[in-house]
Amino acid sequence: MTLAYVHSYETFGSVDGPGVRFVLFLQGCKMRCQYCHNPDTWKIGIGEQKSAQEILDFALRYKSYWGAEGGITVSGGEPLLQIDFLLEFFKMAKAEGIHTTIDTAGWPFTHKEPFFSKFEELMRYTDLVMLDLKHIDDAQHRVLTKQSNATILDCARYLDQIKKDVWIRHVLVPQHTDDDLALQRLSDFIETLHNVRRVEVLPYHSFGMYKWQELGLKYELSDIAAPTAERVANAERILKVRNYH
Repeated sequence: MTLAYVHSYETFGSVDGPGVRFVLFLQGCKMRCQYCHNPDTWKIGIGEQKSAQEILDFALRYKSYWGAEGGITVSGGEPLLQIDFLLEFFKMAKAEGIHTTIDTAGWPFTHKEPFFSKFEELMRYTDLVMLDLKHIDDAQHRVLTKQSNATILDCARYLDQIKKDVWIRHVLVPQHTDDDLALQRLSDFIETLHNVRRVEVLPYHSFGMYKWQELGLKYELSDIAAPTAERVANAERILKVRNYH
């Protein structure tokens, strides 16, 4: 039995996959996204410890709300950092006939063992992957997140290879990711994949800035406003969002 380090739960999620969902937020992330609205999820090895069975029993209390399309989504933090728990949890969920979704940035992905074999098996119990593609340019990705995007794009290619359904998410940040050339490169990359079922443009907001302040962290995007409706529409056009609905 593997215990999860849990940050929080959402019992009636409506934006974290199809239908109404129970959303489990796991603790721990190695990326440092400048616009992260949950920096309190970064630290690894802290949080409430729960077993897969305990969490599943709790989630099943809300099953009547899920309908035909809903289910369970595991987010974070970065859920793939707790892949042993995730595999155990999703095996139990699928035994109950529950639709399973992972919301991930894909950064821990690697073809190296022991991770890769665990990921291969996890995908057999995963119905949908919501993959955050934060910036197509590696240098800009490093500025934005402190990590390379190489493993993330590799993860996207592997998910395409195994024909796993994917929703792509892209946060639109003025002066950072709201760049027509970069958006076109991202669109070109997405078009090489054949497993993408949805593309979502998420407008940047600074709602999580107070958490940075509470943690004594410097919020470097304090002077960045939310993108205009016109720029969001422009990004959706370049990324061909309508083609994937």
